[in-house]
Amino acid sequence: MLDNATPNPALPLPGEAPDSLMHEIAALIVTAVNLDVAPSEIEPDASLYGEGLGLDSIDILEVALEVSKRYGFQMRSDNDDNVRIFKSLRSLTDYVWRNKAA
Repeated sequence: MLDNATPNPALPLPGEAPDSLMHEIAALIVTAVNLDVAPSEIEPDASLYGEGLGLDSIDILEVALEVSKRYGFQMRSDNDDNVRIFKSLRSLTDYVWRNKAA
């Protein structure tokens, strides 16, 4: 009999993006803006903008375009949540996980 109260550590918690998606988005960021860093070197909670990874507003637009194309939903430049969405790799991954087309 399985104990449903104990989560499987290999599976993401409900509402939590899987690590594989985070790695995929890290690779997308590196490719979209031609970074000289390996995707695995992007810290999940480090800032994407300015300090941290060092992306600027044009880089963020490039990443948003690639995310929109790959995951089948539109990211809008006038979204009031963009600062939160693009705060870190983790926040962007969580946003994609909640909004991507099935």
